[in-house]
Amino acid sequence: MASRDAHLARIDGGSFDVLIVGGGINGAVSAASLAGRGASVALIDRGDFGAFTSQESSNLVWGGFKYLENYEFPLVFKLCRSRNRLMKAYPDNIKEISFLASLDQTSPYAPWFAGLGAFGYWAIGQFGTRPPRILRKETIERDEPAINTDSVRGGIEYRDAYLIDNDSRFVFSFVRSALEAGASAANYVELVSATREGDRWRAELRDTDTGATYTTMARVIINAAGPFVDQLNQSWGSSTDHKIVYSKGIHLVVPRLTTSQHQRVLAFFDDTQRLFYVIPMGRRSVIGTTDTRVDEPFTEVTDEDREFLLGQINARLDLLRPLTTADIIAERCGVRPLVVKTTAGNTDAVEWTSLSRKHAIESDRKRRVVTIFGGKLTDCLNVGEEVADAVEELGVPLEKDLHNWYGEPAKATRDEFYRQARLMKLDALRTKPDTERLTDRLWRRYGRRAFEMLEAIRDDPRMGEDIMESADYLRVELHFGANTEMITKLDDFMRRRSKIDLVVPKDDIVGSAGLKEVAEILFGDDADRRLQEYLATR
Repeated sequence: MASRDAHLARIDGGSFDVLIVGGGINGAVSAASLAGRGASVALIDRGDFGAFTSQESSNLVWGGFKYLENYEFPLVFKLCRSRNRLMKAYPDNIKEISFLASLDQTSPYAPWFAGLGAFGYWAIGQFGTRPPRILRKETIERDEPAINTDSVRGGIEYRDAYLIDNDSRFVFSFVRSALEAGASAANYVELVSATREGDRWRAELRDTDTGATYTTMARVIINAAGPFVDQLNQSWGSSTDHKIVYSKGIHLVVPRLTTSQHQRVLAFFDDTQRLFYVIPMGRRSVIGTTDTRVDEPFTEVTDEDREFLLGQINARLDLLRPLTTADIIAERCGVRPLVVKTTAGNTDAVEWTSLSRKHAIESDRKRRVVTIFGGKLTDCLNVGEEVADAVEELGVPLEKDLHNWYGEPAKATRDEFYRQARLMKLDALRTKPDTERLTDRLWRRYGRRAFEMLEAIRDDPRMGEDIMESADYLRVELHFGANTEMITKLDDFMRRRSKIDLVVPKDDIVGSAGLKEVAEILFGDDADRRLQEYLATR
């Protein structure tokens, strides 16, 4: 994979079929879909790929069980079908997981009625998961002793899926797919202005890291700016039938709360009768999310947010001691960009709590702009395909979709990697307790590139050593990340290519003897500056 500088050189002065503005899930999947079908693509983001909204998700791949409340059956069917496709295409990265919902005296639904919904959800999802169950109080006590069942009437268990690694890494997998298909991409590049010249756009760009400026041309622009799509459209005078409103959601990462050996999501209705969850993240648990209407895309976790979530979970779990703010390892906070019709009049009056995470795609045929409104990780393949259709309708010819722009390598390739890993006794290198097998982890994260990692470890056993005391990352992963994952700042690696910042306490990170070596491997002579830049934000 070419370096970021090489991609910037290709973008500067280049002419492309499509310029994609925004490197979150919508922009990344659009780049993969279009490049995979033969279009020349440039992808930029003013921050890192998979940052902002796309790094604050629940890490869940789900069909939207709660959308049944508003009878959005077509949307649920579409999302479940996309979930099923993703589970099939990414069997090592996206796994089926149980959702255990406890229903107490104040819950809006009785267990039998929620059970009907669960079976309906299973059917709408084309039976793509194991079947649901209606649970008695005694069953909940046995299956998940961490739940306080004093006021529980019963519950249900249904199934969806989750990302084993973090959301941003999944987003970057589409960026990598686009790059492998010939696209050009660069993070930390913002669109300064775009003007229509004849049959093309002329875009002025700026490197937000160095201040350098560039110019590029494109036949079509895709506005994949997530929460900022409206502002971007306004900048070039494009009017649309849809707009975005914002709902803030937060998650708190704490030490693992569940006592069961099984990985499952716990679901509860909070005191306002909205669902919130306890989601597994390895040796951690993620509590969330809230649902608060906000007027701006920039948000932060407040003391009120923390107190609310901690109070809700302390009341519903039987913990040895109540959780406090001292137990919070990391926080996630972002906005959901929710789609509303501009023709609906006063969008401030919209009942936003009932809005779903659907997406809408609009084309401005005169200006040759495609805008992606809303969406979520689960719906990404649909977005990629629909954007390709829209671009083709605007006059950019595409090759037949062979569906080779997403998914993991073939099973035979996986089997060969596992065979080689067994021969070299890769898993014997790991001595930390309660950690994932190296074979599983390297294959899931790197696919075909993991073969090169085996070779590097054979040549130099130090490459198979953990580089930070509290994080599960090998030295070889850092070297490969430096060369293939367009890591521009240390935060790109710590927060997005990995989830170290999410699962390791800040003091452990800052005090790690390996942190300096991480920076040296990733940035060479620029390591000290990047390290200090990172530490200043901790």
